[in-house]
Amino acid sequence: MEKIESLKGATIAIVGMGKSWFDYNLAKSHGTHFDEVWAINAVGSVIYHDRVFMMDPASRFLESDDAGGQTTSMVEMLLNHEGPIYTCQLDDRCPGLVDYPVHEVVRDTNCHYLNNTVAYAIAFAYWNEVKNIKMFGVDFSYKGNLHFAEAGRGCVEFWLSKCINAGMQIEVAASSTLLDTDVPAPQKLYGYHRLADPLIVFEDESGLNVKNISEIEITKKEQKPVLVDRNDSHLKPPEPNKW
Repeated sequence: MEKIESLKGATIAIVGMGKSWFDYNLAKSHGTHFDEVWAINAVGSVIYHDRVFMMDPASRFLESDDAGGQTTSMVEMLLNHEGPIYTCQLDDRCPGLVDYPVHEVVRDTNCHYLNNTVAYAIAFAYWNEVKNIKMFGVDFSYKGNLHFAEAGRGCVEFWLSKCINAGMQIEVAASSTLLDTDVPAPQKLYGYHRLADPLIVFEDESGLNVKNISEIEITKKEQKPVLVDRNDSHLKPPEPNKW
C-alpha cells in the first residue's frame, strides 16, 4: 500500500468506545474541524466516519459472540460497509475490508509494538504524516473503578509519544485518563504532588515550564446564573489537553 497523500498534514479524530467519546460529540456539534474521522471497531456503526480500524479477523464477529455486546452491530457493519475497514485478514463476506499495511508501517517506522487496534490507527497516522491527532473515547481506565482497566494503554501512549517527537500535535479529550489528561494539575507530577506547595506544569510563550502553585496567579471568575436556551452559543465543549 502507498501512503495516502491527502493525509499528510491533515487533522484527524480517532474515536474509540470509552466514555470520553462524548467529548467528540460535543466537539463535533460545536464546530471543531476534522479532515477525517477514524472509528475504532463498533464506533463505526454509530458515528459518521471516513475509516474504520478493526484489527481482529472478521470471523471473530461473524462466527462467534466472543465480542459480547459489540457482536450484533459489528456483524451488521461488516456485511454492509463499503470501507475502508482496515484489518488483518480479508473476508469475502465483508465488502469493505482492506489489508492494513503492516509490512510498510513496521518497516518505515522501525517499530513493531502493536498490541491493540487503537495503536494500529495511531501508527497509520504516524506513517501517513498527519499533523494533528485528536483522541476521543480512548480511556483504558476510569476514576472510581479500581477494578476495571483495559490492556493496551502503554502501547497507545508509546505511539502518541512517537507522534509528539515527530512534531505532530496530539490532543486528548478533557475527560479522558489517557496521558493523565483528567488528572488535576497539582497532582500530575508524582512526588511533588505530596508537597504543601506542589509543582505544576504550564505553558507560556517559551513552551512548557514548571512552577510552584504558589507562584502562579490564579484568577477566579465570578460565576453568574445562566439560562440555557436556543441562544447558548456561550457554552463550549471542554478544551482538550494538547501536546
